[in-house]
Amino acid sequence: MRERWRIAGFVGAAVVFVVFIVVLGWAEPPRASVVATDRLGPDSGERVADYLARARVSLQGGDADEHWALVTFTTGVAPDDLPKSVAGLRISNVVYHVPIDRVYTPPITVPVPAGDAAAIGSARAAAGALNTSQTTDDRTRRIAAVMAARLQAGCPCAVDLVVRGRLDQLRALSTRPGIRSVEALPPDAAADAFALLPLLPEQTDAVVPGPDDGPVPDR
Repeated sequence: MRERWRIAGFVGAAVVFVVFIVVLGWAEPPRASVVATDRLGPDSGERVADYLARARVSLQGGDADEHWALVTFTTGVAPDDLPKSVAGLRISNVVYHVPIDRVYTPPITVPVPAGDAAAIGSARAAAGALNTSQTTDDRTRRIAAVMAARLQAGCPCAVDLVVRGRLDQLRALSTRPGIRSVEALPPDAAADAFALLPLLPEQTDAVVPGPDDGPVPDR
């Protein structure tokens, strides 16, 4: 499990324009094509309370520029509800996480073009990224099958979004029901050139992996 999380943490730092699957043996970690100097999300092992405080501080300021920001939900959101969940702000990435009791499941980050239809359809793209044809591990293959089936069915599994907006818009967004935190990057952060590690709803104390000793369900 430690080895799996070490690789997950490495991939979590990859540039966010790549659809990635953070799990040992499922996919080769993608190499970033640019050097990422900015990042969104907590550090691996960071206390959640400390990250939430950092996120609030990042929204301070009075400039009128647009900022890239990470929005985290208190619980998973269904794809159909994504556009209204951020009050019309431009969504550029959707992070999906399919929770299975006592089973490690990797987050999947999907880049999306502008428009509500793209955000709503991102769950199908996440399901399509779960290609396990190259793995011989039966448990990993069965976990991927369950994840893909639930994503195809439109499960409430969107847990984080990357959006674009002004600080006043992001502050207003942070007060909406269902929003756990909003963290903004500096206004000069380049598009598609920042790293991302998502915060998951079940991470309430520290940003560490959960157990991976439970049975894999059939669906």
